[in-house]
Amino acid sequence: MIDIHFEFLTANKLKIMASKILVLGTVNCAFQQVFTKLAKLQAKQNFAFAIVVGDLFGEGTSEEELNQISALLAGNIVVPLPTYFSVGKNPIPTRVVEKIQADDEVCPNLYFLGRRGTLKTSEGIRIAALGGEVLTDGQSDPNVNKRYHSRYTESDARSLYGVHDTDILITYEWPKGVTGRSNVPLTDKVAPEGVQCVADVCSTLKPRYHFSSKADFFYEREPFFHIPTEENPDTKFVTRFINIASYGNPSGQKWMYAFTYDPKAPIPETIPTGTTVSPLANVARKRPALESQNQGFQRFSRGNNERPQKRARRPPPGPGECFFCLSNPNIATHIIASIGNDAYLTTAKGPLTKSDMYPLLGFPGHMLIIPLIHSPTFSSIADPEARRSTYDEMQRYRVALNDMVREKSKSSLGSVTWEVSRGNGIHVHWQYLPVASDLISKGLVEAAFKVEAENLQYPKFKSSANDDGANEVGDYFRVWISQPATDGDSKDQTESSKSGSDKILILALTPDFRFDLQFGRRVMAKLLQLEKRMDWRECEQTTEEEVTDVEAFKDAFKKHDFSLEEE
Repeated sequence: MIDIHFEFLTANKLKIMASKILVLGTVNCAFQQVFTKLAKLQAKQNFAFAIVVGDLFGEGTSEEELNQISALLAGNIVVPLPTYFSVGKNPIPTRVVEKIQADDEVCPNLYFLGRRGTLKTSEGIRIAALGGEVLTDGQSDPNVNKRYHSRYTESDARSLYGVHDTDILITYEWPKGVTGRSNVPLTDKVAPEGVQCVADVCSTLKPRYHFSSKADFFYEREPFFHIPTEENPDTKFVTRFINIASYGNPSGQKWMYAFTYDPKAPIPETIPTGTTVSPLANVARKRPALESQNQGFQRFSRGNNERPQKRARRPPPGPGECFFCLSNPNIATHIIASIGNDAYLTTAKGPLTKSDMYPLLGFPGHMLIIPLIHSPTFSSIADPEARRSTYDEMQRYRVALNDMVREKSKSSLGSVTWEVSRGNGIHVHWQYLPVASDLISKGLVEAAFKVEAENLQYPKFKSSANDDGANEVGDYFRVWISQPATDGDSKDQTESSKSGSDKILILALTPDFRFDLQFGRRVMAKLLQLEKRMDWRECEQTTEEEVTDVEAFKDAFKKHDFSLEEE
C-alpha cells in the first residue's frame, strides 16, 4: 500500500483550473521502484506533475545505483508524468549533467530545475527551488558556482528575492525557527538545524507551500501566516511547511504528499482555523540586497540592511552604483564589445541563446545596447540634443547589428530588440536577439508577443511609426521586429534601411496592471523553445566563456563597428 497524503480544497474553492500535484522525498536512485509506483498512481489520479524534493540520484556510486542511472538514461525506465527535481545533499552525477547539457532533460518527462531556479508550469503554477546546503562563514568550495553542485552561498539565496507570486518553494534545508509556535509534536524526532537564509527566502517569497527533505521523517507543521506588509496591509499570505521522508525509509514515514492547487484561487479573506503567526517573523533578516531592471538582468547594491519601522523609499542608485554605467568600478568590462560617443554595446550576461544556436554566427548573439547617460527613460534626459544623439546612436548600433547578422547568416536571420521604459526604472537599455527570418516573415514573432500579452491580460500592443522614438511619452514596452533584406531587396534602399524592414510594437505600461519585467525574454524563450533558459541566472557562464563569446562577436562585428572608424 502506498503511504500518501491528499489535501483537497473545499468544494466552493475547487475550480476547473485546479491541478493535482504529487511531491516525493529523496529517491536515491530507486527509479524502477518509484516510477513504477507512480505509473500505477498516475493512472488513477492523473496528476499534472510531480516534484522530487531532495536527492533524486543520491551518491550514485554503488553498482545498483549506477545500473539504475544507466537504465534511466537509456530510456529503459519510464517516467510516467512530468517530474521536476533540484539538488539535495549530493551533487548531480557527471553522466547526468552531460545528458542535461546535451538534451535539456535527463529523459522524457524528467527535468532539472537547477540548484537555484524558478519555473512556471503550463498550469500557471510558479515553483522556486534552492537545493543543496549553504556554505557557512569560513567555508569555501571551488565548485560553489556550478548549477549542478550541492552547495550554495547566501547570495544565491538572496537572488531569489526578486521572484514574485511563488506558489511552491523547494529547499533541501529547513528554514531557521520553523518549529517555533507549533503544537505539532516531533515525539522522538530531532528537527534539523534550520538555516537563516532559507527562512529569509520563505519570508520574502511567502509561498503557499514550502517543501523540504533534509529530515528522514514526515513532518507537516500547522499553516502559518506572514505579517502583512505596507504594500499589502490587508493580505495575510499563508504558508504550509512540509518535510517529506525518503523512499524506503526504515520507519515507514510518508514519502509522498499529494494535494490539489489552483494558482488563480483568491487568497482567503480569513485565516484558516489552527493557523499560527509566522515563526519566521521575529527572525532578523536582511532586506533584499539586489535590485533589478528588465529580467533581473543587472544588480544594484543597497546599503541599509535593517528594516526601519516605517520604510522610506530609497533613491535609485547613481552612476557609481549602477551596473550599466561605465563609471561604476565594478562593471564587467570584459563583456563590453564597442563604445561609441553616446552608447555602448555589450554581450549579455546569461544569454538566452547559446553559441551553437546559430552556427553561422558562432556566438550567442544576445546583446545589450546601453546609453552612456544614466537615465531610466529617454524622455527623462533633460537635454534634447543629448536625448536625440543618444537615441540615434543606439539605433545606429541596432542597424549595424542587423547588417552583421544578415551578412553572416546570408539573410536567414533577422532580429528582435526590446526595451522596458519606466520612470521608476534604473537605466534604460535595449536587448537585441537574432531570430530566424522565417519566424518573422510568417508573423510568428509578432503573434508571440501579442498572445503572451493577451494571456497575461495586458493591454493590446499598438503599432508605431517610430517617427520620434526618442520622445515616446509615458511608461512603455517597445519591440522592434526586424526582417532582413535580401541582396535584391536592398539595391534601391537608403543606407539606413539596407539591413531590412522594422515592425515596431508599443505596449503602454499603465498603473492598472502589473508588468512582468521578464516579459521580452519570456516571449522569446517560449518562441524559440528555450523555456529552461528563461532565467538568465540559470544561464550564467564562466569568465572564460564570456571572453570567448565577446571576442568571437568583436571579430564578426569589426567591419560594422562605426566606433572604430571614429577613434
